[in-house]
Amino acid sequence: MSTNLLESTPPFTQLRTGVLQKYTPGLLLCSIAVLIAMIVNHFFSGVSPLIVAIILGIILTNLIQLPASTSPGITLASKKLLRLGIVFLGLQLVFSDILSLGFPMLAVIVCIVAGGIFGTILMGHLLRMKPTQVLLIACGFSICGAAAVAGVEGVTDSEEEEVVTAVALVVIFGTLMIPFIPFATKVLGLSPEIGGMWAGGSIHEIAQVVAAGGVIGGGALGVAVVVKLARVLLLAPIAAILSFRQRRQGYTSPDGKRPPVVPLFILGFLAMVVLRSTVALPDEVIAAGGFLQTALLSAAMFGLGCGVKIQNLIHVGVKPFILAFGSTTLVTSIALAGTLLTHLG
Repeated sequence: MSTNLLESTPPFTQLRTGVLQKYTPGLLLCSIAVLIAMIVNHFFSGVSPLIVAIILGIILTNLIQLPASTSPGITLASKKLLRLGIVFLGLQLVFSDILSLGFPMLAVIVCIVAGGIFGTILMGHLLRMKPTQVLLIACGFSICGAAAVAGVEGVTDSEEEEVVTAVALVVIFGTLMIPFIPFATKVLGLSPEIGGMWAGGSIHEIAQVVAAGGVIGGGALGVAVVVKLARVLLLAPIAAILSFRQRRQGYTSPDGKRPPVVPLFILGFLAMVVLRSTVALPDEVIAAGGFLQTALLSAAMFGLGCGVKIQNLIHVGVKPFILAFGSTTLVTSIALAGTLLTHLG
């Protein structure tokens, strides 16, 4: 009877049931982690849910052996949901806000990203590190943290361990920058505006920029976020350039496909930026987009955290940490010098 019932089930229904059974355990675990991260952020607004989520993933995977049934859903979150989160990130950008920074500061932001990437690649070459690992760290530290790592990973042949290492370094060094930039701003006697621009131009994650800008105070937060979002916008051309380079070099993915000239999620990101900049969206829509972006990226960070084995991180050696320190120092220095130059006189 049961065999006849199964045979009589429409193929689409069988497929849908199979997909649900495959991904539900992992996605359910990710959802619980996102809920916890959101609750922590609610009570401690300075703590990013993305950081909480990745820390939860790291702690959980190193304390217990996760059931094999959760693996497909966790992998889906760390790849597909992350890219979908990047798409919704575009709703946070408005061209007019970025243009209000003025040409000199926009030129500085381009120098921060370009100088950070090329300088980090040079340091990685001197350290004789694997080029793909260097590129992930360079883009993560120069553009927008974990989202940039994911964006670059999508158009290169990076290994999972390299992605996890780059994200872990973004979390570690970006978190250290939260108290450092406000402290240095005070010691150097910088105005809140300059301190905010410095924070936005140098700190890796948007959430980390928000935390540092809030500590600086005096209007620093607003300008810090705008500068940071201008850096985020450069993810699109950088990813497109890297994808084009991969095509020129004849790279194909494991399924035999060549990378697109412009990745689909980058096109989605740009479409959201254009939508936000040209259409007067209701506040509720913008808020919903922000919530979706945070939830999706938090789920992705939890998924990436579940891939961080402390033992494996120890085995990667000291070179990635040296490169991360050098990249942070370089980006921070370019941001400070450029910001001061634009405000002379």
